[in-house]
Amino acid sequence: MYTVHPRNPRNDECFYLRLLLVNVRGPKSFAHLKTVNGHQCQTYREACQLLGLLENDSHWDLTLADSVVSSNAYQIRTLFAIIITTCFPSQPIQLWNKGKDDICEDILHRLRIQTNNPDIQITDEIYNEGFILIEDKCLTIANKLLIEVGMIAPNRSMHDAFNQALNRELQYNVDTLQEFVRYNVPMLNEQQKQVYETLMQAVNNNTGGLFFLDAPGGTGKTFVISLILATIRSRCDIALALASSGIAATLLDGGRTAHSALKLLLNLNTIDTPTCNISRSSAMGKLLMQCKLIVWDECTMAHKKSLEALSFTLKDFRRNNNIFGGLMILLAGDFRQTLPVIPRGTSADELNACLKASPL
Repeated sequence: MYTVHPRNPRNDECFYLRLLLVNVRGPKSFAHLKTVNGHQCQTYREACQLLGLLENDSHWDLTLADSVVSSNAYQIRTLFAIIITTCFPSQPIQLWNKGKDDICEDILHRLRIQTNNPDIQITDEIYNEGFILIEDKCLTIANKLLIEVGMIAPNRSMHDAFNQALNRELQYNVDTLQEFVRYNVPMLNEQQKQVYETLMQAVNNNTGGLFFLDAPGGTGKTFVISLILATIRSRCDIALALASSGIAATLLDGGRTAHSALKLLLNLNTIDTPTCNISRSSAMGKLLMQCKLIVWDECTMAHKKSLEALSFTLKDFRRNNNIFGGLMILLAGDFRQTLPVIPRGTSADELNACLKASPL
């Protein structure tokens, strides 16, 4: 005689195996345990379901249905992740199928806003995005993948295709950009042409480096920058356009403020070693690893630690100890016009915070 000790449901395969050993008479093999009415199941859980050994999930159906009335999609996803990782429903896939539209409602809403198309309907890609978000929560709660709790494994590669931040930098019309470059390159004056050719040579050689475009207002800095961005993007490469102010960002195609894009801290004075508040696996992290050039317009308004944070982050993400991780950086601005704003600071504080005071 042998005793089959009880198992915790967290150890799901052992738990369902013990359940079968207790209820199936005279099993001849593990395959025999998985066979129900002549059908061999893939898992012990499935065999338990067919034998009616698991509880009915109707109470979990009601729980999710009640949450739809008073909770948003993020909260419903969190509840679903808690249920499948700690409450062990017998048929989690059926539970998902009943509530998947509500679970993914915010993903669909966000996609409609990003594409400016209110007619987009829910798709498998959106469901897959929901799977990924739920799996991330399951890993946080119980360190379990979806496949370990009876669900379907998400397609992580599809997540990259769904990544709107990455698509945003790759959706430019190549023909339009090439026409823009052909039309405007002959319009450059001698100094602008020299700057354009020097910078494009550095891009083509992939040598990286830090460049500063210094010129008074009205001399065509934005025009040259726009031409460089268009040239790189016309080759289906990624070039990020950042600016220190919202107005400057609107003048660049695809421009964003540096604080918004890089998730920079608002008060950098208190941080000795500043970094960008982004991860390598995030959308911006992937862009920083794949881009050919970063342009930062009106950089003279930025605190020196903003640039140091970008350099530190790029070194980490790109696994390169060269300045800015070996990526080419183009700064543009006019120290004669703007300097960093230091609340209640003196002129000395402003000079100490400007880019010229940085060891970079």
